[in-house]
Amino acid sequence: MTDRSTGEEPQARSNGRVAFICVSVVVAMIGLSYASVPLYELFCRVTGFGGTTQVAESVPEQVGERMITVRFNADISPDLPWAFQPIERAMQVRVGEAGLAFYRATNQAAQTNAGTATFNVTPLKAGQYFNKVACFCFTEQQLSSGESMDMAVSFFVDPAIEEDRNLDDVRTITLSYTFFPDLDAVIEDPVGDLSQAEPETDQGSGAQETSVN
Repeated sequence: MTDRSTGEEPQARSNGRVAFICVSVVVAMIGLSYASVPLYELFCRVTGFGGTTQVAESVPEQVGERMITVRFNADISPDLPWAFQPIERAMQVRVGEAGLAFYRATNQAAQTNAGTATFNVTPLKAGQYFNKVACFCFTEQQLSSGESMDMAVSFFVDPAIEEDRNLDDVRTITLSYTFFPDLDAVIEDPVGDLSQAEPETDQGSGAQETSVN
């Protein structure tokens, strides 16, 4: 008579290994899904992939010879009732030289709202050499109804671009921003509409009338 329990034990161990592998794969896939976004953002920042610009703490001391024309572009989501445009359409800078540009935003809505700007540069391959020192795009922007604000971006083009033969043809870089509504923003309420306030009773005048009567 065959001992069935002897044959079932290896099968059970095999099934256990398969189940463990399946669970491990599922857990790994979930972990990768959460990690994929920050890893992709890090990859873009390091490589300039997709025209992603870099962030620098200061302007380099070295200034190169090549002149770069930087053009400024502005777009806005249909869901954000703002007007948004560059104050200056283009400027010329040497590589390594600090540039300072301004964009103007105006809230055309009847209430305060907030927006956040995304950005990139073209040609895309120039992204790894375009550095921002300070930018309105680093934080959300809030505008009350009818308010306009000039917003600055400080930048430079890394002199190392002159050593990259793949970018020998780059003489113009376009910096583009697109504003989107920031739905997670905590809106700071502006001063209330004074026209809705109830008039104060002039107690002094009322007292005087009583005394006269």
